[in-house]
Amino acid sequence: MVGILIMVDLVLGPTLTLVVASPRKPRKELARDISVIVTLQLAALVYGATTLWLGRPLYYTFSADRLELVQRSDLKAEDIAAGQRDNPGLAPFWYSRPRWVWAPLPADAEEAQKIVASAVFGGTDIIQMPRAYRPWSAGLTELSKELSAVDKLAYFSPREKEVLKSRMSQLQLPMDQANTMVLWGGSRRLLVVFDLKTLGIAAILAAD
Repeated sequence: MVGILIMVDLVLGPTLTLVVASPRKPRKELARDISVIVTLQLAALVYGATTLWLGRPLYYTFSADRLELVQRSDLKAEDIAAGQRDNPGLAPFWYSRPRWVWAPLPADAEEAQKIVASAVFGGTDIIQMPRAYRPWSAGLTELSKELSAVDKLAYFSPREKEVLKSRMSQLQLPMDQANTMVLWGGSRRLLVVFDLKTLGIAAILAAD
């Protein structure tokens, strides 16, 4: 998206201006053409900036057995409002920066089942409910139970695992311990490596 913005505003706009700017063209016609180009550039800039703003990462969530990226566009206005009302310390605001949070399912089994069913059929998942967020540190005990050795992860191909292990080796990170978890971000998968002594994040690695 940044590349498109650069192309439209810094390449396409000046190029079109050069094409329509003819000394033989009447001044009124030239002003009209340039006005159209400026309007198109402004519209593209507003669209691109809005898309980038809505696509910005707000949370890295741990829930159940996985880590997932949550973007602003993943959150409904009513869920944001509920979070700001019921859980203001972890709810998103316009000035919020990305942070790591725990998003556990409710203790009530019936309510938890409703959320799981909603997520299965494309509805709102627990990670899209800021009112349910808890501090990252509060979920570390549960997170430690879900860690796996990189070779046991099902979401990477053998070739990707070799790339990941090579990068772990370069960083002198152990590869034979249950110290990793997949981070899902849209269609992209990253490997998060944890320090088992502190459960701090030691590295975030790409497989490509």
